[in-house]
Amino acid sequence: MIGNRPKKMINMYIYDILKLNTDAEHPMTQREIQKRLENDYDMIVDRKAIKANLEDLINDGSYNIEYATKIRLTPNRLTGELEKNEVLTGFYYDNIFTDSELRLLMDSVLFSKSIATGNKKELLDKLKSLSNKYFKFSMANIRSYESVDREINKELFYTIEMLDEAITNGLQVKFLYNEYGSDKKLHHRLNDEGEVREYIINPYTMVANGGKYYLICNYDKYDNLSHYRIDRISNIEILDTPRKPKNQVEGLVSLDVAKYMQEHIFMFGGKSIRAKFEMPRYLISDVLDSFGSNVNFTDIDDDNVLSSVKVNENDIRYWARLYASQIKIIEPKELVEMCKQDMENALKLYENWKEIKTDKRCVVWI
Repeated sequence: MIGNRPKKMINMYIYDILKLNTDAEHPMTQREIQKRLENDYDMIVDRKAIKANLEDLINDGSYNIEYATKIRLTPNRLTGELEKNEVLTGFYYDNIFTDSELRLLMDSVLFSKSIATGNKKELLDKLKSLSNKYFKFSMANIRSYESVDREINKELFYTIEMLDEAITNGLQVKFLYNEYGSDKKLHHRLNDEGEVREYIINPYTMVANGGKYYLICNYDKYDNLSHYRIDRISNIEILDTPRKPKNQVEGLVSLDVAKYMQEHIFMFGGKSIRAKFEMPRYLISDVLDSFGSNVNFTDIDDDNVLSSVKVNENDIRYWARLYASQIKIIEPKELVEMCKQDMENALKLYENWKEIKTDKRCVVWI
């Protein structure tokens, strides 16, 4: 024992000191480590023991301890002549995450729309524990929009764990699916008879899109792909029955997840099509934000461009409604007719209103 601490734990205390107090810009010398051991752990340890334990940590290779070297001139014991000796100094813990990477992870948690506030705080604390005392993550100038009056599914992480296990083992799952009611609370989806609907699902992968998590799967009664918001799933169970083979699900064998996500910007189900639409040039940034590099542009004139994108039919139909006053779908014909019908249906809602102002960006009604 050294002080009140077991001697065999010296290397772990040194590791903790380096992990919490150092980085590449803030290394520590053996002397500084010695003082920390004395002040923080009530341990009096000589320099030779510190050096030996540091070398053990470095030689192990799994503790991410880095160091600098310097040349020190010391007299030869026999001849008295000065000799050059390489000395290890400037020890620090090389974190697996850079500050920027850790901040990105914490921002992802902070702005997630699916994670409850309590879970966010817990996750942020855990992520922050991966850093050292020099890492600063202040939320003073950042505001995360929280729907505090909207119920959030607290089973999210448990559901993700269960789905991951089911996917890994190739098993079906059973769950209830939920929707919000006018009370802003989640309620189980019902079947046509008014009873709680139970879903038997073949799960294949999970994806994140727009701050939400989705399950890409197959509803066992059909042979096509389906999507479910994972934060809307509850009462999940893993079944003993194997999931449906991939070759029995339409489009699954050749599924390219990255491409699939590009085409499903709102995660609607249905087929993908090649859509073309005319739009003003100032919308190019918005369109790229929506469709990424999946979209191509052709100049029409100085102010307008023709856009072409392969996208899920229901997603582009929904997107077209968002930009109804600015873009015009021209292909395919079936989509043009659907969008016309959407506009007519919307106009009927306002047919007793009077137009008071029109410009190239919007139409204002009273």
